[in-house]
Amino acid sequence: MAGSQHIYQGTAQNFPTLVLENSNKGPVVVNFWAEWAGPCHRLLPVLAELASEYGGRFLLVNVNTDQEKAIAQEWGVKSLPVIKIFRKGKMVEEIHGYQPKPELRRVIDRHVPKASDQRITEALRRYRDGDVESGLQMLAQAALDDPDNFRIPAVLGKLLMAQGRFDAAQNLLQGLPDEMRDEPEISHLLAHLGFIQVARSAPDRAALEARLAADSDDAEVRYQLAALALVDDDYETAMAHLLELVQRHRAFGEDAGRRGMLAVFRLLGNQGELVDRYRALMYGALH
Repeated sequence: MAGSQHIYQGTAQNFPTLVLENSNKGPVVVNFWAEWAGPCHRLLPVLAELASEYGGRFLLVNVNTDQEKAIAQEWGVKSLPVIKIFRKGKMVEEIHGYQPKPELRRVIDRHVPKASDQRITEALRRYRDGDVESGLQMLAQAALDDPDNFRIPAVLGKLLMAQGRFDAAQNLLQGLPDEMRDEPEISHLLAHLGFIQVARSAPDRAALEARLAADSDDAEVRYQLAALALVDDDYETAMAHLLELVQRHRAFGEDAGRRGMLAVFRLLGNQGELVDRYRALMYGALH
């Protein structure tokens, strides 16, 4: 199927251009597969159908991991099939194993541009030009006009947070339907906002560290310390505390440790030595 319109074969030579550079124009769906992996053969035609149906709104790149071992290793492919979606030069989503067509469509739709995205672009232009309220109001109206585009409240929430209007951002995001709050961009934004809100009301760091030294099982204190570290851009300290929650207090805050770590990974672009190290540690703790 390589060579069909919107479907290409990925190699070590063309990956930087075909995947990373093209992802600046739109989403690139990279399907890592191999001849010996049975589920891959079920997945390939489904992805090809979707690529045809979407008519170029995303690019499908198939990478044979037996032939392109270096790429598979570079992107951490440990099982097959696995799909990695790239946007703006970064891997933004990962899908493991065979998934039916409706589920694949749901995930791909998160990253495929919509007509209402043009209003996001215009609202951001106004905001950056100093017309803050006009930009925010345009986003609020766009959210009403296209309630299915989760990117609109995500951008509006980020801008409200940048303005220090944390309560307004929380009310906006918490008021979204359950299925929209489950979108990774929204759920991670909510987790980040939760950290900020916790940090705003937390005691100072020295007092919290003294309390943790007296009782290392105090999950609330550990979460507060993680929030303060995150707000100070001390990502490693934040993840160290969150990992402790994953290891020792899974029930705390509806799995706040795991959700918090995923939010930090996203803040760091889902890549880098720190993310790789703590992702492996989190995986070990969960399994």
